[in-house]
Amino acid sequence: MKRIFWTVLSLMLLLTAVSGWWVLQPLSLKSSTIDLSIEPQTPVRGIAQAVADAGVEAQPLVLYAFFRVSGQSRKLRAGSYELNEGNTPLDLLRKLSRGEESLKAVSLIDGWTFRQFRAALNKAEGLKHDTKDLSDEQIMAQLGMPGVAPEGRFFPDTYTYGKGTSELRVMQRAANAMTKQLAAAWGQRHSDIQIKTIDEALILASIVEKETGRESDRTTISRVFHNRLAVDMPLQTDPTVIYGMFDNFDGNLRRADLRADHPWNTYTRKGLPPTPIAMPGRNALKAAVQPAPSNALYFVAKGDGTSHFSATLEEHNAAVNRYQRKAAGQ
Repeated sequence: MKRIFWTVLSLMLLLTAVSGWWVLQPLSLKSSTIDLSIEPQTPVRGIAQAVADAGVEAQPLVLYAFFRVSGQSRKLRAGSYELNEGNTPLDLLRKLSRGEESLKAVSLIDGWTFRQFRAALNKAEGLKHDTKDLSDEQIMAQLGMPGVAPEGRFFPDTYTYGKGTSELRVMQRAANAMTKQLAAAWGQRHSDIQIKTIDEALILASIVEKETGRESDRTTISRVFHNRLAVDMPLQTDPTVIYGMFDNFDGNLRRADLRADHPWNTYTRKGLPPTPIAMPGRNALKAAVQPAPSNALYFVAKGDGTSHFSATLEEHNAAVNRYQRKAAGQ
């Protein structure tokens, strides 16, 4: 009896599909837009029920039969979908069989800190905010990097996701991307660089990222730091000092701040700081390990986005005097 029922129902749906009637009629929705979430390994019957439960006013048995008769039932994919007014059963089938998910995106910006990264994820619409109550250390442990400082370990990019995706999943993708990008840069490093490990490359890249957004200056700024490391000269870079001040930085860097010792103060301590200070992008990673040829030990902002480079302190002081006066309007 059950087999006869399904045979008759399937034939009816097949006839209506061929006639172009039901499959081309707009679905009746309980609201102008509905979100449909299909979990992995959901059977076809369960998908039909999920469609009805989401707000499509159609009998699950009819939807199930339609999916089966279409020949696409084995191709229906898990994911997050959006249905709008005017969508037909055929549109629904195409979305599910092609995996045309309703994706949202979150952008992570070059030079952001891990705190800014977490804030962006927390504000991202549709994400499952499952890291909100976790400490940085707990997050890194769940990502398989226990004991690793999170700063700089995530690649700045735009990441798409379906509704209900875990924040940890986005973090894992960003962490994997940084591992890949960092390894690629390290594999193309110059032989004359002063950094010895891939982690040092990440730290230096984060400093280069924060020092300038001008692509033409990045490789030379990188060389300045390599030259300083070579002669055991402090890096003396403001961004590391600012980073190490954390919440105590009020937007103004003072002489007293440069003298206050802490692990990220590259005025009071030689060498690289203990961790990156931001998320470096691809170009900063490349610049850190492929510095331009130069004997410069100093640089100063010219006020137009570029920098003036000097090999001697005398030349540098003259440049500072020139450009600081210019910036002050004197």
